[in-house]
Amino acid sequence: MKINRKVAIKNQLLETKTPIKAGTLAKQFEVSRQTIVGDIALLRAQGEPIISTSRGYEYAKNHRFEEMIVCRHFPDQAEREMELIVKEQVTIKDVMIDHPLYGQLVGQIRVQNSNDVKQFMQHVREAKGHLLSELTDGIHSHTLAADKMENIEKAKEQLKKVGILYKEG
Repeated sequence: MKINRKVAIKNQLLETKTPIKAGTLAKQFEVSRQTIVGDIALLRAQGEPIISTSRGYEYAKNHRFEEMIVCRHFPDQAEREMELIVKEQVTIKDVMIDHPLYGQLVGQIRVQNSNDVKQFMQHVREAKGHLLSELTDGIHSHTLAADKMENIEKAKEQLKKVGILYKEG
């Protein structure tokens, strides 16, 4: 049964255009959420490029270009930062900070459009969560991905205009 469930989960994730939450899969297969988390971990260990986002699990999408940028802003500017990036058809793959105790911490966010930004920010508010950047005085990195490098350059220019793209001095 476990092998059939893993195959079914893999097929569902390959066929869907939207992320699927572990709880949704758990209900469908009549198992615990933790069982699904374990199944996903096993699929990843077998080389499946499945990522976890605040919206659920999905297969990693390949983009032609990627670049890491460093940003700095207050928590109330996070939504603006993300909107400026996605309006240029750029995906925000992750957020990273250099924590003094734990080293590099990475959150896979996969924000691709305005709807994702709204959902992410709503999730932050509902969970009464804190952004990783709050641990590092607002300094954080993102891996940006796009099919055209010019889109990433445009996003960086927008961030620079509003003072979010970090630069020394």
